[in-house]
Amino acid sequence: MLTPLPRPAAIQPDEYRRRREALMAQLPTSAALVVPGASLVTRSHDSEYPFRQQSDFYYLTGIQEPDALLILLPGRAEGQSVVFCQDRDPTMEAWTGRRLGAQGVVSLHGIDQAFENAERDDLLAELLDGRELLYAPLDNPDAVSIAEEALAHAQAGMRRGRPALKGWLDSRPLIHEMRLIKSPAEIALLRHAAAISAQAHVRAMRTCQAGLSEYQLQAELEHTFVWHGASGPAYGTIVGGGANACVLHYIENSDVLEEDTLVLIDAGAEFDLYAGDITRTFPVSGRFNDAQRALYQVVLDAQVRAVDAIAPGATLADIHQGVVHDLTAGLIELGLLEGDVQARIDDESYRRFYLHSTSHWLGLDVHDVGTYRLDEATPRLLAPGMVLTVEPGLYIPDEDDIPAAYRGIGIRIEDNVVVTEQGHDILTDGVPKQIDEIEQLMVKK
Repeated sequence: MLTPLPRPAAIQPDEYRRRREALMAQLPTSAALVVPGASLVTRSHDSEYPFRQQSDFYYLTGIQEPDALLILLPGRAEGQSVVFCQDRDPTMEAWTGRRLGAQGVVSLHGIDQAFENAERDDLLAELLDGRELLYAPLDNPDAVSIAEEALAHAQAGMRRGRPALKGWLDSRPLIHEMRLIKSPAEIALLRHAAAISAQAHVRAMRTCQAGLSEYQLQAELEHTFVWHGASGPAYGTIVGGGANACVLHYIENSDVLEEDTLVLIDAGAEFDLYAGDITRTFPVSGRFNDAQRALYQVVLDAQVRAVDAIAPGATLADIHQGVVHDLTAGLIELGLLEGDVQARIDDESYRRFYLHSTSHWLGLDVHDVGTYRLDEATPRLLAPGMVLTVEPGLYIPDEDDIPAAYRGIGIRIEDNVVVTEQGHDILTDGVPKQIDEIEQLMVKK
């Protein structure tokens, strides 16, 4: 039986409060900011998908209930943070569980003031009255509706000598810039999600054998996620055997694994809304053949060098270009490309085999928020507290001009890495990626 991993400490209300205060410090004193939480989504008829809170709302509150709304009001004497939440309803709570209510929001989550949603229509306009600028996530219809109603209310109020609402701005750039640098508590949660994910990948490697279906490895992975206390997968689990590994977001997971092929697994656990994201590629039989070994080593060497390059002051653009150089050189050495390395980079011939970027941010979202460039010409420098993936890959088409030994092979190797003051820390080193370590792990006893 698996032994559950020790759980890290939850993020405390004081950290959420500091985030709200840091965000309000960037707002004009006459501004307000609204962030709606997520709602339940119908799966079929009267069944809903499992609830997952909207990430920005959760980042600022830690509240997991649906249909909540956060309002930040800098300088407000009665309290600068206000949340509207689900009404307490004994009948509904008997069916779906206890609700926080306004009192619970304040006492458990450190919000200054809270009201139930039954009062929202009456109080929201009053709370926003007199604010001259409104920040809201402009991709959210509920937030846009609130902004429009606030503007209409302000225009009516102008006739009574009240300040006019001048308009609204997108709140996402401010919040997402904050989310880009993870706190020690966030890194602990990401480390735990990575550890759970790593154990799941190890279990899948040990279980794998010809004749199993891809979905059976998926079951091993997701069983391990939940056993260790994760809510489940952070994204759709990818188990691609053989040529299915060349489909970047293959999620059918329905084919049978064949003896002489590789299987690519891209899967990660979500723990307290923080994501793990690991990819490993390994032989179904437990032993790489010569062509698989040679191609895998090209990807592995590029991946290891890319991880080694992560440090404060480095850029993802430079790391990606290093990967492109290494993969292109490897493709030429194996006879999949011809000519000079730089020439093949310049004419983008390598893109037939490598279609995606090397890295993305990781956090509350698996493709986490935060810009990769400060402007069109200036890539962002890595800084301590950033967390990212490193995931080069090669995907060889099953086409006549490709040497037969390489056709239909897809390989990706992905780790999660946090930037530190000294360089970096690999969060996902609990699952092997060296060829000999994989083969040793997969020996059937």
